[in-house]
Amino acid sequence: MANAVANFFDRRLDGRATPLAVGDLLVVAVLFSWGTVHHNGLGFVVSNPGYLAGTIAPFVIGWVIAAPLLGAYSPGAAESAKAAVPLALRSWLLADAIALGIRATPFVDGGVQVTFVAVSLVVGAVGLALWRTLFFKLR
Repeated sequence: MANAVANFFDRRLDGRATPLAVGDLLVVAVLFSWGTVHHNGLGFVVSNPGYLAGTIAPFVIGWVIAAPLLGAYSPGAAESAKAAVPLALRSWLLADAIALGIRATPFVDGGVQVTFVAVSLVVGAVGLALWRTLFFKLR
């Protein structure tokens, strides 16, 4: 069983995709930080850093779970935007669903309003697609 799990992740994780992973996490954190500041004001966010962390955490957790499972860092992902962007987009669908599931619990502030579901899905997908496209243009 352990060998099967190792083989699964060997097919899903490639060290050459490390810059993509770092950038993806930064993009997710920055986008949801910006949204939090936009809706609550910088003063509120600065005086309540735990609120910001609680807002970002579900999306980072969702990404950390979904991206390796769906191959966002698989061999080939680090070779071209043509491969990397679709892998990120399908990973974001699951990551966002995980994040919204976490936000639906009473342990996390924010809840899951229909408009936020749409916004989080689109903002995350566009942000990741733009970042990965830019990465390959500048590389």
